[in-house]
Amino acid sequence: MKILGIESSCDECAAAVVEDGRWIRSDVVATQIPFHARFQGVVPEIASRKHAEWIYGVVEKALDDAEIAPAAIDGIAVTARPGLTGSLLVGLQFAKGMAYALDKPLIGVNHILAHLYAPQLETPVDYPFLGLLVSGGHSIICRCDDFDRIEVLGTTIDDAVGEAFDKVAKHYGFGYPGGAVIDALAERGDETAFAFPKPSLHKGEHRYDVSYSGLKTAVIHQLEQYRRPGAEASPENIAASFRKAAVDILLARLFRAIEDTGLTTIVAGGGVAANAYLRRSLAAHAELDVRFPPLKLCGDNGAMIAGIGFRYLARGERSSFDLNAAARVPLFRRK
Repeated sequence: MKILGIESSCDECAAAVVEDGRWIRSDVVATQIPFHARFQGVVPEIASRKHAEWIYGVVEKALDDAEIAPAAIDGIAVTARPGLTGSLLVGLQFAKGMAYALDKPLIGVNHILAHLYAPQLETPVDYPFLGLLVSGGHSIICRCDDFDRIEVLGTTIDDAVGEAFDKVAKHYGFGYPGGAVIDALAERGDETAFAFPKPSLHKGEHRYDVSYSGLKTAVIHQLEQYRRPGAEASPENIAASFRKAAVDILLARLFRAIEDTGLTTIVAGGGVAANAYLRRSLAAHAELDVRFPPLKLCGDNGAMIAGIGFRYLARGERSSFDLNAAARVPLFRRK
């Protein structure tokens, strides 16, 4: 079964063809980074307009690269939630029109679930496992019992981890996108130069939650207060110390969940899953079975949409043509 996946939830216009939920036949991503860089963040109107300009060409190239005619695909999967409404609507309406014209089944996909599915495009993972979804919009630790059955154990109470990276990078003029730039700078810096604070959430329903507002404030407004005597306040040292603190906050909650649930398979997804320090830190624990997506599949892409779309369609599910985009979705919150 060959599924066309379309992704347009934010600023990446993407399409891919995946066979049987696993084999990537094509994967096309048209990035809008140059159009948003001068604003140091995604401008929703620009994003939706670029999607409208590019969507046809991106889908056409995905089909051409896969050497498959439109009529030969078995279904169309598309991101329907969550994301920027204008951007989502471009991809969703295109997918609807194509599905209708070709008389193919349509399936709307939850972007969050797709990120957690992305590592399975490389190697299948047995359920249950602990999911770590980390991106510009989400910081989620969850128990995954199936591809569409998750229970959120913890999330952020303020900024997502990727959002904190972007805001710190913007303040210091490090460049855009912030997460990738800080990661590159940090590889050349001293992570002990600044002893930035970490939140003390540890009780009750917030046992697995994270917070980044205090860390962000310390890095932006209280830098000298946390500098180690003699340490240079270079971009590399700021980036390295901040990156370590930001990732260690996540790891502390994740290891708490590992201890409490007994689950030792960890699946990461989202843009921050490309973070070098996060990858090294988890890889250092030989007792864990840690699965990361390939770097190309950490960001938004059509392959993860097509992959998880196959699982729905193989189960006999399809979406109706009155499916609408949703900027936000209720979390699969803890019981």
